[in-house]
Amino acid sequence: MSDANKRQRYDQFGHDGLRAGADFHTYANFDDIFRHFSDIFGAGFGGSIFDDVFVGGRTSSRSRAQVGIPGSDLKIRLKMTLEEIVTGVEKKLKVKRWKTCDICNGSGAKAGTAKTTCPACNGNGEIRQVSRSVFGQFVSVTTCSNCGGEGRVIKERCTGCNGEGRVHGETTIKVNVPAGVSEGNYIPLHNQGNAGQRGGEPGDLIVVIEEEPHRIFTRDGDDVILDLLISYPQAVLGTDIEVPTLSGRAKLKIEPGTQSGKILRMRGKGIPNLRSNYAGDQLVRVNVWIPTHLSKEDKELLKGLSKSENIQPHEGDKSAHSDKSFFEKMKDIFS
Repeated sequence: MSDANKRQRYDQFGHDGLRAGADFHTYANFDDIFRHFSDIFGAGFGGSIFDDVFVGGRTSSRSRAQVGIPGSDLKIRLKMTLEEIVTGVEKKLKVKRWKTCDICNGSGAKAGTAKTTCPACNGNGEIRQVSRSVFGQFVSVTTCSNCGGEGRVIKERCTGCNGEGRVHGETTIKVNVPAGVSEGNYIPLHNQGNAGQRGGEPGDLIVVIEEEPHRIFTRDGDDVILDLLISYPQAVLGTDIEVPTLSGRAKLKIEPGTQSGKILRMRGKGIPNLRSNYAGDQLVRVNVWIPTHLSKEDKELLKGLSKSENIQPHEGDKSAHSDKSFFEKMKDIFS
């Protein structure tokens, strides 16, 4: 063992290192190995990855201590009418959440006292344990259980929050909802969620939009659909009629000879698009109303009218192939 090279191989690999034909590279430690790879693959190969795993003379001194424990996010559902969605609206929400303690201002410490450095982790917020093996030294890093990763501890707790730095409460929050939102859209309000413990950053409040069903309108993307009932004379002769819209009432022209089921488009009377200046349309679906109660005089008038050739559907008419013509339905009523 007088040969220095053989002695080093023996110290490094035992008896296997002295066998004939053994081809072991003699590195002083694992740091030398990764420095060797660094020369091949470029600087930093071993530095950024292996310094946190293997300890061979270099260790990371980075501290992971944090200020308090972050608060959790909250989710609240906000119901809106189509009228509110068309214009956009400011809403006031009452939210039950964790609030910062007013007595200690969120520190968790009793008034007149302060936090002290955690003796278990020396303010790092983490505990590092080194274990040895035949492959070298390994480091395991865990959050300090004494301070919860904060690096500081409270000697005397606040009487208002018992050291939490927060208390249960209710807050009124304003939220501006833009025009054009739809079911399932959400608005994140930063730092409006639960307060963190002992000065930790608050969570966020997520406002999820819910549409209330409308009494007369049905939404179809940015368009709205309205079913309109008109009388037979109105459909035949045409008329100007007032119809409801999401922003009030507006006039709609019914052309003479309008068929039941026809869609009339009112441009720009729908819902504004959330991402552009475009606004949808209001689609009016015309339905001819069929009376169910007729007087004797009404029936006589209709019987006389039904004898006219211009009243009866013809072979080429689109409406001739419908299930029942208007006067066939009339006959069902008074026959």
